[in-house]
Amino acid sequence: MTTRLYTHPIYLEHLTTPGHPERPDRLRAIERALDDEAFEMLDRAEAPMGDERTILYAHPESFVESVRRQVPEAGLARIDGDTTLSPKSWQAALTAIGAANAAVDDVFAGKADNVFVASRPPGHHAEKTTAMGFCLFNNAAIAARHAQRTHGAERVAIVDWDVHHGNGTQDIFWDDPSVLYCSTHQMPLFPGTGAKSETGVGNIVNAPLAPDTGSDHFREAFRSRVLPALDSFAPDLIIISAGFDAHHRDPLAEINLTEADFDWATGQLMDSAARHSSNRLVSLLEGGYDLHGLAFSVAAHVSRLMKG
Repeated sequence: MTTRLYTHPIYLEHLTTPGHPERPDRLRAIERALDDEAFEMLDRAEAPMGDERTILYAHPESFVESVRRQVPEAGLARIDGDTTLSPKSWQAALTAIGAANAAVDDVFAGKADNVFVASRPPGHHAEKTTAMGFCLFNNAAIAARHAQRTHGAERVAIVDWDVHHGNGTQDIFWDDPSVLYCSTHQMPLFPGTGAKSETGVGNIVNAPLAPDTGSDHFREAFRSRVLPALDSFAPDLIIISAGFDAHHRDPLAEINLTEADFDWATGQLMDSAARHSSNRLVSLLEGGYDLHGLAFSVAAHVSRLMKG
């Protein structure tokens, strides 16, 4: 398999408050993990700056401009108690979008079978008109729309295994049958959404996991809900909202996964992509706040992407 990695130094310049879990050290830990000789064949590329107009694929212009206006010239500005802006946050967010869209371009053009985007800020909590949960804009939603508008994809699936439910992605695609959204997540937990009964127009598949469960429950949720939904939907592209905060070391949740679980889930989604979407798969970094757990899990994820 040809696997491409997109990242950029600008992501380190999106700053958060001292002690904040979503911090630049997350990407430094990933970079160290992927510097191992096992990843010598990984196709590395610098993430491009995104086209601001593509943000409008998922968010109204009034919201985009409100975020832009809040970016401070110095110091930090708070959107809410969890979500901050610093002077370089706009450039970082736009480059995260640029990388996600470039990854979509790559898999449709055959430049890569799959792509992992190591970017920040994350995106899956960003609703149509609300930035929240460390997220400014919804990178996965914008990338899905980019696949549809630029490459003619009729059906795009977003699979979210972050331990927190992607309320933003669900909000954006709630009544859109052309996008399937599947999520495994701890419940109850922030943001409080993601019940099985939340189904949109039949395109939303939530598989909540109880606290203190682990591999068996996670894999069963994939087997019984996520994978059958993908087979029924037959997507032209699979996008992973790849949060690694369901790892047993993570401080923000109580799901006890290991690197082996992320390796397994990656392989399952690659098999689905092989059946339905000519191997086209794009993975976008979301959460993961224990640096060791994050690094180990990303290494397992990318290794599986490379091996097929």
